[in-house]
Amino acid sequence: MKYEYILMEKEAGIATLTLNRPDKLNAVHEAMGHEFMEAMETLGHDSEVRVVVVGGAGKAFCSGGDLDGFMALVEARERGEAGVFHPDFRRRVPFILRGMPQPVIASLHGAVMGLGFSIALNCDLRIAAEDTRFGTGHLRLGLSSECGSTYILPRLIGLSRALELTLTGRSWDAREAERIGLVNSVVPNDRLHAATYELARTIAAGPPLSLPIIKRLMHQGLYADLPSQVEAEALAIQGLFQTRDHAEGVRALFQKRPPIFQGR
Repeated sequence: MKYEYILMEKEAGIATLTLNRPDKLNAVHEAMGHEFMEAMETLGHDSEVRVVVVGGAGKAFCSGGDLDGFMALVEARERGEAGVFHPDFRRRVPFILRGMPQPVIASLHGAVMGLGFSIALNCDLRIAAEDTRFGTGHLRLGLSSECGSTYILPRLIGLSRALELTLTGRSWDAREAERIGLVNSVVPNDRLHAATYELARTIAAGPPLSLPIIKRLMHQGLYADLPSQVEAEALAIQGLFQTRDHAEGVRALFQKRPPIFQGR
């Protein structure tokens, strides 16, 4: 399908989805939000895709929600009209991204603010260029956190630090984000693309049957009790023990060669 506000490419098991409103710093409006969700759901059902990379065109990853849309709603209410806020994207995106079988890598640069920050949080891994600036952004607009960020952020960096970042409304740079555990790594601006795809290729080379199971178990472990989680792990590995990929991994180890996994 052809999209207007996003770009989608696939190569060698890696799908790239790029937010594509560079003139608006990739601010998300309703149409872009629907395209993003549809594209992600399509990729989630694509058995040839092992890793998904999410990035932004132009000078920023995503500056947040579309301010023109917010202003239109404000002006409509001031005229006594029933301006309608559409929360569909904010409700569904956490479940789409975290429920996808493939690991999702956010490749971040420039502004990662508001809704853009929430999208990045819902990705599994985050790599940031040195010029990246983060912020929750909602406080300045008289709003509250969204898109699952109040669930994810305290689990990543702790409750007190999450409250500090959201209640002060301040922004922070890539190095602070790395220090507090918000991003996996920070790289020079001109290395962002290379570093992102080095990580993507490393993951994509892994056993296709194991990757979605590991992702599912990790996310499940955030809210499961220990006995339930241990049982889920045992059932998963019991099934993987029966696969040809497991046998290939064992043989490759003994033969001192890289394994060739086929998803069987």
